[in-house]
Formats: sequence, C-alpha cells, structure tokens
Amino acid sequence: MRRSHVLPAALLAASFIALPVLVRASDETPAKPAADKTAEKTPPAAVTTQGSITVGGQHIAYNAIAGTLTVGATNVQDAQLDADGKPQPGSQLALAEPKDLKDASPVARMFYVAYFKKDAKAEERPITFFYNGGPGSSTVWLHMGSLGPKHVVTDGDQHLPAAPYKLADNASSLLDVSDLVFIDMPGTGFGRLTGKDAEKAFWGVDEDANAFARFIARFITKYDRWNSPKYIFGESYGTTRSAVLANILENQKNMDINGVILLSQIFNFTTDIDMPSGNPGVDLPYVLALPTYAATAWYHKKLPQQPAALEPFLKDVEEFAMGTYAHALALGTDLTTAEKQTVAEKLHDYTGLPVAYLLKANLRVSGGEFEKTLQDDQDLTTGRLDTRFSGPNMNPLSENAEYDPQSSAISSAYVALFNDYVRRDLKYGEGQTYLPEALFGTTEWDLKHRGNPIDLNVAPDLAEALKTNPRLRIMVNGGYYDLATPFFAAQYEEKHLPIPQSLAKNIEYDWYESGHMVYVRDESLKQLHDRVAAFIKSTLAEGK
Repeated sequence: MRRSHVLPAALLAASFIALPVLVRASDETPAKPAADKTAEKTPPAAVTTQGSITVGGQHIAYNAIAGTLTVGATNVQDAQLDADGKPQPGSQLALAEPKDLKDASPVARMFYVAYFKKDAKAEERPITFFYNGGPGSSTVWLHMGSLGPKHVVTDGDQHLPAAPYKLADNASSLLDVSDLVFIDMPGTGFGRLTGKDAEKAFWGVDEDANAFARFIARFITKYDRWNSPKYIFGESYGTTRSAVLANILENQKNMDINGVILLSQIFNFTTDIDMPSGNPGVDLPYVLALPTYAATAWYHKKLPQQPAALEPFLKDVEEFAMGTYAHALALGTDLTTAEKQTVAEKLHDYTGLPVAYLLKANLRVSGGEFEKTLQDDQDLTTGRLDTRFSGPNMNPLSENAEYDPQSSAISSAYVALFNDYVRRDLKYGEGQTYLPEALFGTTEWDLKHRGNPIDLNVAPDLAEALKTNPRLRIMVNGGYYDLATPFFAAQYEEKHLPIPQSLAKNIEYDWYESGHMVYVRDESLKQLHDRVAAFIKSTLAEGK
C-alpha cells in the first residue's frame, strides 16, 4: 500500500453552550451503562444530544445524533436488510442465516455523527457528508478539525504539549449553511465488520465506495432527507472515494448531488511522489511536486534569494516545472551535461537543495528524500502531511525521512479529544473501543478499480458523473505545504479530466497556506469555511 495515501493513527487530520440533553432515538429514556458491545449482534441504539454554536454572529441550535447504520456487501444483500440492519423476515438472507455469525453474509455497521439544525425544513436545508481517507482511516480528523461544531486547537507548526488538550467551539463550523454528517469507513470508529470474509467484502476501491453509497441512501431514508440538497466532502483518499461515489450516486442510485467538495486530492496514483523511482520513465510526480518543494523551501527560508510573497513565486515555479523541467526529464539520457547543470542550478534556486545533490539525484528527488534533505544542515526532518512542521532526524545517515513530524505533533490530541467528546458530550460509546484506523491484518486494500489491475486512476468516474449531470459542481481544495497529495497534482488531474471543455467551468480551485489537513491552521480553517459556504450557496442559487 502506498505511503502517500495511508494515514495510520501516527499519521492521521469548551462544551456546548446549551448543556447536552440526553435523548434516546428509540424511546427518549436515558441509556443505561453497558458492557463492551463490540461483538454484539444488535448494535447500540443511536443517541441524540442537543447543543448550540455561534457562527458569524448566527446562533445555531442543533441536535447531534451518534449511531450506526448497517449496510450489506452487495446491493442484493443490502436490499434484504431492514432499517436496523437485520435480515427482513422471509428474505433469502433470513432463511439462509447460519447460527454462527462468522459464517453469515458480510455486513458493515458504520458509525456516524450527524448534526441537524433545529426547526429547519429538510427541502431547504443542505446536508453534507464528510469522510477521511487512508484508505483505512476513520473520520476523526475531519470531525475534530474542520467544519463540525467543535475543533481541536492546533494552530502553529510545533509539537503540541501533552494532555490536557484543548477542544473549543468552532466559530468556523459549516452548520450556518448545512447539516453535517461525519461517517467512519467500514471497520473503523465504533463500526464493525461481521460475516464471512467481511474485510474482503468492504476493503477495496469499488467495495468501499458502494458501501458509502448504500450508507447515504439508508441515511437519507431514515432521516427523510431525499429532497434535501446534498454534498459530499472527502479528504485525501476520501477524494478518491468521492470520484467513484459521485458516479455511483448519480448513475446507479438515481441521486443527483449538488456538489463534490475535495480536500487534498488524489485521483491518479501514478503521480505519487513518495516512491516514483519504482516507476522509471514516468517523471510526472517530480514535475507536479516541485511547486510544493518550492513553497516549503520558501517557508523555511532555505532559498538562495527569498521572494517577498509566496504565490507570485509559485507561478514562476509552475511555469518552469511544466516547461523547462518537464522537457529536461523527458529527454532522459539525451540531456547534455551542460543542460543538466543549468536545470540543477535552477532547481537549487527554487528548492534550496544543493546543486551537487540534485545532480547526483539525476534531477529527480522523491518526497521522502526532500523531507530528509531540506533541513539536514540543522539535523531536522521536514514534515510530509504539512511541510511547515519539522522534527529531529531519526537517523542522520538515512536517505529518506523516517517519520512525519506533523502527524507526531497533533495525532494524539485528535484521538484523545474525540474519545473524550463522544462519551462526555455525545453520550455514546460507553464500554466500546473507538478505532481511529482499520486493523489491517492479512487482508490488504484492493486497489483494483472496475477490474483494472494497473495503477489506480478514478478521474474517469468523476468525468462520467459530470457528463451525466452537467449541473454538478466540483470544488478542489488543497494546501501549498502538502507533500502527501501536492496541490499542483490536483490541479493537473482536474484539468485532464476527460470532459468537454464546456464543463471545465463547473470546477473551482482554492489553495491555502497550510498542509494536507488545511484546517489545522486557524486562518486556513476560516478560509475553508468561507469558501465552502460560498460554494454551497452559489450552487443553490444556480438551482433556483
């Protein structure tokens, strides 16, 4: 599994103003303490609490619902499950259900937390579905960091002090314009997989996207949201999921969605900058990562001549990357010594890396090599998910970075505060274990898509969704300091979607002076809110 798209726990992005009031979704009576329910066949009931938040001077009272929905591994199996995820009486699943649960048909119980504004009309109130990536990650990072009613305080580029961490009301919550649903992928969070070969049934590009499509269909049925404006918001591998999911919703579920919001995008896995040397002759990763190298060197003041402003500088770098640099790499062994020297000197101007090092690297520096080398003179490793972060070298003699200082800096705070928040404020999860990431064992993620065994590229899926729904809008968000999914690669992917030029206007681009999890920087979080809110409002206005 590729390093750039796997976010293990070590890598992975005040209380309510009105005190939470516990309401059981089923009978409106307080829940009793329970033993560990991880292995129970009947999932715990959903729990509703109440809260409020102020965003942009607007006071928003909301209901928060924490619970699970169970989906089948195929459309046929899923259709035979009732609203509680049990086989419907008389169905083939019910008639064939074995006594031992491990031999039953595979199902996924998926955990979610939904925030609904009180007294809002469903047909007038947008609803946005959020999920992280990995593949293998829960959605604790988006839930605790981005546009929910609470967020982890992480502003800065230094390792956070140990607990107690700070959870604050989120003045940049998207609740001012949309209801929010944070979904954990199958096998993470409080959700569980059961049945025969359940991991293989849900852990793959197509299997996972179909599970999310079934979840969304069940969710909007359960909460009567079929006629609400709908948006999907994925981060990292979650953008890969979004491309496939959008196509499934549009063309298999007959569910037009109003917008796809992408954060830290990766569609084409051949653009991976982590291990490009394993695919010689494909030089695109080096070209598309160069602007991020330049932004990082600018941030750490490693450039021979420091430009005053970042964005005009990056425009020059992008032009060089797509022109002179791409041409030089394309020449391969036909590149003359003099030409190679000239390009190396220009790369030094844009990255701060020594000319001798660039020549020895044959003008091709991977992400891990850059992270290890940029601040090597200070015995520091540069971050990967967010290159603003730095940390001590693990091994001064290593060729590549051996850890990610950014993930080490903030992951503990996210996991600790969610575990506290979900039990203290949302009143859910007592006696259960929350899994921030899937427990991959012998089962690996199946990267084949539609049976294609070559490197994954889901751009055709989003293109198909756009062509079959030409009113669909796409919003691309990325951080200048993201070396896991470089922003220039996302722009390249979108501009090469196989769509008519007339549909290019459906796509907008928004960049931030932050990293993979753009929301860890307070200023970028506010910008993310403002831009996403404007995107949703503009799509609604177009539909009137």
